[in-house]
Amino acid sequence: MSTAPAEAVGPLMRGVAVLRALSDADGRLSLGELVRVTGLARSTVDRVAATLARMGYLRLDGPTATLAPRLMELANAYLGALRLPALLGPYAVQLAEELDESVSLAVPDGDGIRFVHQSTRRRAMSLTFRIGDLLPAERTAPGPLFAGHWTPEQWRAWHHRRAADPAGLAFPAAPPAGAEAGTTAGTAADDFEERVEAARTASWASDDQLIEPGLIAVAAPLRDPAGTPVCAVSVVSHTSRHSAASLRKAVLPRLRAAASAMEAELARDHTPSLDTAPARPHALAAWTSASKQELGSEFVESLARGLTVLTAFGADRAELTLSAVAEATGLARATARRALITLDHLGLVATEGRAFRLTPRVLALGCPPLSRTTLSDIAAPHLAALVRTVHDSASLAVLDGDAIQYTARVSTTRIMSVNITLGTRFPAYAASMGRVLLADLDAGERAARLGRAELAALTPHTVTSPAALASVLEQVADQGYALVDEELEEGLRSIAVPVRDAGGRAVAAVNVAMHTTRRTVPECLAEVLPELRATAAAIEADLHVVSRFCRTPLS
Repeated sequence: MSTAPAEAVGPLMRGVAVLRALSDADGRLSLGELVRVTGLARSTVDRVAATLARMGYLRLDGPTATLAPRLMELANAYLGALRLPALLGPYAVQLAEELDESVSLAVPDGDGIRFVHQSTRRRAMSLTFRIGDLLPAERTAPGPLFAGHWTPEQWRAWHHRRAADPAGLAFPAAPPAGAEAGTTAGTAADDFEERVEAARTASWASDDQLIEPGLIAVAAPLRDPAGTPVCAVSVVSHTSRHSAASLRKAVLPRLRAAASAMEAELARDHTPSLDTAPARPHALAAWTSASKQELGSEFVESLARGLTVLTAFGADRAELTLSAVAEATGLARATARRALITLDHLGLVATEGRAFRLTPRVLALGCPPLSRTTLSDIAAPHLAALVRTVHDSASLAVLDGDAIQYTARVSTTRIMSVNITLGTRFPAYAASMGRVLLADLDAGERAARLGRAELAALTPHTVTSPAALASVLEQVADQGYALVDEELEEGLRSIAVPVRDAGGRAVAAVNVAMHTTRRTVPECLAEVLPELRATAAAIEADLHVVSRFCRTPLS
């Protein structure tokens, strides 16, 4: 990297270095390892980590730092500004369904490509890249499509990188070139320029096991009105289903048709001008000042302000002037300017005239590992915090047919406690989490599920009358929680609330379970329910950030 400009913000540069190191390490490193990887002093790493934890971007568990879901707001800012996932994602989903193969969208990033959307097929042999993964252009199907429009300077940079790093170690998402038996990745660069010329003529390109053995892909470009590829759509498969030639024959006509439809969609889109892009006011200056007063030297205010500049961008805010960034963040123009100069130097922001825009490199700040986050991963630290508060076990479950299945759980330490393992299934009608999830269904589906369920009396207290149970579920829907008292098992009392996705649908439920001697029903409502609702809200906030552009598995 070139020498930093005099006005660059040092703490912001060091904070970005920490986030990149954690992202490359799949989201988790000890503080000591961060010192070794970044070359920063331990005191600096400690202060950076404390600041990022305060922002909700990191979780500190003793000496270990783990990327937190809220960090995805940086990737979301870029993906929202890019517009491609929102505009073209439905086309990719349809293409994946029609071809029964995985489909990816990728954009150019220097002499590499980054994935910005995935539509995968659920198979035992799953083929998918992570959103934000950076791969070397010469080992991918989209790479030749983009390289056909490289400038002489970009080609020189590619040759220099190849000479300095022939194994491709600068691309942690890809296996080192030639590292696996059978791969042709080690020779991918030898004929890259020939593949680029062929792709320029044919308007498609393929990957025949260049990334790893067995993986094949074919890609088509999506061009802007000037004819420059701004994105590529790829169909990805493996050699147990196709050869590279048979995949091309099977999917290329439909891939080209989909690419044409996607290009037409891009042409219909209108982006607001710099003067009309709406601002999104932040109370950032006040928040950072308050955090600085509370944490003192442990809070690096310039780092927090610099990172939040990235969130000024987003949907309908793809390009912003300095004034618009300052207005959106609440920062002084001079502070915003220094942050933008630093982000430009780091390659996270590009400057065109008086306009600034985010680059794909923003996705390197945690997006690849966080894009694979499951709802169970999101819930686990929040459940642990809840258990520390209420001193009873807490769980997360999803609806699976007529039963609930436990997907996350934190137990309390007691001689007598509720002992349930992950994967355990209980009849939904008799469990607090099941009733919360059943209550969220529309009336027709709820009635259908109750009609086919065998409403057995699990204890003398279990409600088994369909009419009575329907009335109970209506009450649960109205009050927003379910309390089940000795209906699933004698002596067991539990209370549950829903966890909703961004569309308001209950995709899971969280509960607290205890022996009936621990608390009375009124005590559960007064002491546990507010904490339970706060926990569900915290899980939902993280879920909504992570799942905005990425599919979040429920287990």
